[in-house]
Amino acid sequence: MKIIRFLSAGREQFGRLHDDGRTTLLEGDLFAGLHDTGKPATVDKLLAPLVPRDILCVGLNYKKHAAESNAEPPAHPVLFMKNSGTLQNPGDAIVLPRKLRSDEVDYECELAVVIGKTCHNVSRADALRHVLGYTCANDVSARDWQRNGGGGQWCRGKTFATFCPLGPALVTTDEITDPNRLAIKTILNGQTLQDWNTSDMIFDVPTLVEFLSASMILNPGTVILTGTPHGVGFARKPPVYLKAGDSVTIEIEKIGTLTNPVVEEAVG
Repeated sequence: MKIIRFLSAGREQFGRLHDDGRTTLLEGDLFAGLHDTGKPATVDKLLAPLVPRDILCVGLNYKKHAAESNAEPPAHPVLFMKNSGTLQNPGDAIVLPRKLRSDEVDYECELAVVIGKTCHNVSRADALRHVLGYTCANDVSARDWQRNGGGGQWCRGKTFATFCPLGPALVTTDEITDPNRLAIKTILNGQTLQDWNTSDMIFDVPTLVEFLSASMILNPGTVILTGTPHGVGFARKPPVYLKAGDSVTIEIEKIGTLTNPVVEEAVG
């Protein structure tokens, strides 16, 4: 099922997005269970498919991206985090930081995994049973702050407001049985800059869930960003960074497209 979260007459609701473009109203709880009422829904504004409990992110998780970053493939998944203030809806703007200025804001298409039930010390074999579904993510990154402003940590450059667009839909695991066989791409102003497949992950989705739940609790609503393929802006010659007026789209097979315009932060 493709689940969307939206506003209708000022009320936040969940709906089922059908292949023909219709939306029907869902009732219940995202994690306890939603059922399709069959009633037509009016979508006034599309929202990110959920408000994450936590946002866990994995770096250097594609073989070719590690190579373009001149980095050895890591022995364990590289973990960093974004805070909830990075969340952005489909269609709403990615804001280029100006209070703490960045002129090196990069795009990163990523498959996002949404945990559906409490996950603690799970085995790789059982990992996907704890997953509710998948959505598109853009791990927007201020490379200058990531490299130079975080004391060796990545969170500063990854955690500016609007730096985690999610959407357009949460696709449940019955529709995506193998998350490591999906085409994934980034399109900037109509030009495809990343075009690869999740099969190139160094640590596949079950391995990530096993590792992240080891001696740690993943609560329902935890979102895991699983890394980006090669083709990011900083590795291009010359580098390609986001600028005001751009439009950036993340597209993942079986999930859909997540598009956001780019604007500058207004600082008084």
